[in-house]
Amino acid sequence: MKQKLLWIVFALATAAQGASLDAGTPYPPELKPVQQEAQTAHLAAELLARYHYKRMPLDDALSAKIFDKYLKSLDSEKLFFVQADIDHLSDDRTKLDDAILKEDLTVPFAIFNLYEHRAAERFAYARTLLKAGFDFQKNESYQFAREKEAWPKTEAEMRELWRKRVKNDWLRLKLAGKDDRSIVEILDKRYDNFLKRLERVKSADAFQTYMNAYTMAIEPHTNYMGPRAAEDFDISMRLSLVGIGAVLAELDEYTTIRELVPGGPASISGQLQSGDRIVGVAQGEGGIMTDVLGWRLDDTVALIRGAADSVVLLDVLPAGTGPDGRHKLISLIRKTISLQEQAAKSSVHSIVEGNTTRRIGVISLPSFYEDFAARQKGVQNYKSATRDVIRLLDELKEQKVDSVLIDLRNNGGGSLAEAVELTGLFVGKGPVVQQRNASGEISVERDTRAGVAWDGPLGVLINRSSASASEIFAAAIQDYGRGLIIGAPSFGKGTVQNMVNLDHVAKNDKSQFGELKMTIAQFFRINGGTTQLRGVKPDILFPAVSDAENFGESSFDNALPWTQVKAADYSPSGDLKGLLPILLTLHETRVKKDKDFQYLQVDIAEFKLQRKKNLVSLNETLRRKERDAQEARLKSRESRSDTGKSADEQVLGKEPVPGKGSALRDDGLQADERNLANELAAEKVRKNAKDVLLNEAVHILSDEVGVLKTGISLAARVKPGSALMLD
Repeated sequence: MKQKLLWIVFALATAAQGASLDAGTPYPPELKPVQQEAQTAHLAAELLARYHYKRMPLDDALSAKIFDKYLKSLDSEKLFFVQADIDHLSDDRTKLDDAILKEDLTVPFAIFNLYEHRAAERFAYARTLLKAGFDFQKNESYQFAREKEAWPKTEAEMRELWRKRVKNDWLRLKLAGKDDRSIVEILDKRYDNFLKRLERVKSADAFQTYMNAYTMAIEPHTNYMGPRAAEDFDISMRLSLVGIGAVLAELDEYTTIRELVPGGPASISGQLQSGDRIVGVAQGEGGIMTDVLGWRLDDTVALIRGAADSVVLLDVLPAGTGPDGRHKLISLIRKTISLQEQAAKSSVHSIVEGNTTRRIGVISLPSFYEDFAARQKGVQNYKSATRDVIRLLDELKEQKVDSVLIDLRNNGGGSLAEAVELTGLFVGKGPVVQQRNASGEISVERDTRAGVAWDGPLGVLINRSSASASEIFAAAIQDYGRGLIIGAPSFGKGTVQNMVNLDHVAKNDKSQFGELKMTIAQFFRINGGTTQLRGVKPDILFPAVSDAENFGESSFDNALPWTQVKAADYSPSGDLKGLLPILLTLHETRVKKDKDFQYLQVDIAEFKLQRKKNLVSLNETLRRKERDAQEARLKSRESRSDTGKSADEQVLGKEPVPGKGSALRDDGLQADERNLANELAAEKVRKNAKDVLLNEAVHILSDEVGVLKTGISLAARVKPGSALMLD
């Protein structure tokens, strides 16, 4: 009780301090935990203590780790809390375990409420800075990444950080050609939107943030998902949902139709288009209309989704009309929507060398998806990554491709069963991956089907964002000698997770507790090693934007260590070692002459230099000079480019890059501030831009086909293959 009183006093004191800073600060409402959240936390703790691969007692030592993770999740860039806040909060550093065990979440919610207060103060202060403007002739700089910095010692130091942040926001818009009046309008609206979003944060959001601080304090890939997050995860795995078939976005407090899904109810109706705004939702023809203006996007989406073949009535403000424009009432029947954009896709690339044309089939696989529920029910045509790839391979064989490339870039994983079965399509029956559980017992996962779907030359393209199931597949293909691994070293995640429905465990009739994604095992390659920390090293390396310190398993401070077990009993189906020197020589010779590849390497080096420097000038003259030099370099590239596409348009080889090459033509705007039509057009250009890395990977496989056909290295000929949760 004494502890609760101390928290109340502290909360009042900090609120008063904030009020003295800006009496007009619009503080969000105080969040309070509900009983079911405390019960959920306790149940999750019991399961983690009993079944997690890395069992850790929920005690003061773990509480201290939870505390650090919690603060990092709330304020990773040290832009909200000052050191005095941290000192006060540290009094409860070892009390977060008690919050779970005693089912009293007062302390973690008090921390979250203080965070919201501080965030509100910072953005309210940011708005006040817009009144006076800035002097852009001063020589000062802005540090854009502060995760490794200390907490600001004083309120004055914090305000100085925000002054520079706002000044940088202003300068970006100024360099993009905006006048001062427009800049003030854009930034004032931006900061006000942040404040409005704070007001819409719910108890469930605070609870999920705290629970993930707890789960990830044990191990990086153990997570808690509330009921809504769990449903979204299930949708991503089965690639389907029941709804109207529209991609929605929040723009200016409106739920706005971004795109229509072809073949969905919204598209078929012919009554909706991109830019239309949904301001009301009713269930059934005679249902009561609920005003959703200003709602959180996920809340509106929850109303629009529903049971298949049920009716949803939408109150729509058409695109291009003002707030007082004429509304339309549109009735739609909900249907099951297949998310085909997230499914496997194929393409054929023709490589012409003299009188020879080689056709390389490419299969892009975004994730190892699988409809678990449908599979368990015995549904014949359940959604499956492996089934889709089989169909695509059949189509590629009909097109008489010479080689196949599986593109797993940015594929973060998915179903273990899919990883095993997909590997079997290329190696046939045999072990694919080994698992070791918390008791030290080792089991071997193998594909049991005879025959292969493709026995020709094979390549796998990976990058640092290829993780888990992607690493299982790539490692097995490499260990069997079945195909070339091309790209950048993978993520390095070597753990297996299981989804636990907490409502099922608690025997709840309604969905209220959510789900726990819990690490239950570690996986090992069939050669005995593990991808943990080290990932899969490609046979042919490409330049990579990410590095081990900033991204990947090795960037986590509590990742499991690398280790190894005894190799499984398997027989390689090929040996590419003798072929590699030839392919590497051909690759290196080609990229030295490839302007786009060389531009990509320069851009990556520049990006890494800027990230290491971690500073941008706030002097307008200097920034303009830097921008002009960048644009001159870009124009020079375009004038020399056969394709007319710059390295900027190529988006650094389609690698995911924060502040990527688009910074060369920075408009200073955030995604929700841009004209929707322009944003969609730009997105289409990026999507269709030349993929430098894919292009080179395709050429490497073409080289392999050529070498094999001319018999340069018969000993290296590829032999045909014989007749749980990861993410």
